[in-house]
Amino acid sequence: MPQGQVSEVPKDGLTTRQRRTRPLLIVHTGAMKGKSTAAFGMALRAWNQGWSIGVFQFVKSAKWKVGEESAFQALGRLHTETGEGGPVEWHKMGEGWSWARKQGTEEDHAAAAREGWREIRRRIESQQHEMYVLDEFTYPLKWGWIDVAEVVEVLTAREGRQHVVITGRDAPPALIEAADLVLETTKVKHPMDAGQKGQRGIEW
Repeated sequence: MPQGQVSEVPKDGLTTRQRRTRPLLIVHTGAMKGKSTAAFGMALRAWNQGWSIGVFQFVKSAKWKVGEESAFQALGRLHTETGEGGPVEWHKMGEGWSWARKQGTEEDHAAAAREGWREIRRRIESQQHEMYVLDEFTYPLKWGWIDVAEVVEVLTAREGRQHVVITGRDAPPALIEAADLVLETTKVKHPMDAGQKGQRGIEW
């Protein structure tokens, strides 16, 4: 479609302004890297608008040092000290479990993921944030740890101005169907194809 132009105007009874400010459900899926990076880029824009940001990471070990986490924590401190931007919260749901270094049983991990989702649901129902990043959230959905139908119901029924961005491979079809914006990352080339491992400043 032309840059900045819609392909058609729906007959939904909304004004252009109402339609333009409607909160979005966004899914970043696909096999290639960049899904979380794109989501955090959106969160940066939201912070600049003064929105409350809530980041909830799934399938990341508490021991991993994520560059975006440090940056957003610094932005959160800047907001607290100067009022610039918006408040930021960063949570690792089910701290210590990951697809790379699992500790405990699978049911332990599933229970931690479900508790993480319950906390997110509570926040959405109380309209606590204006931008949610549910990072790698597709994995507990894919593994059956969290009910997809419940997630779709909660997200599509959310009230107020709450944008939600979900990242991860293999997003469930029902989630894709419910989303307003879906992108799928595909690989053209990658340094790993030539035997190069991830590096600081690029992967983390």
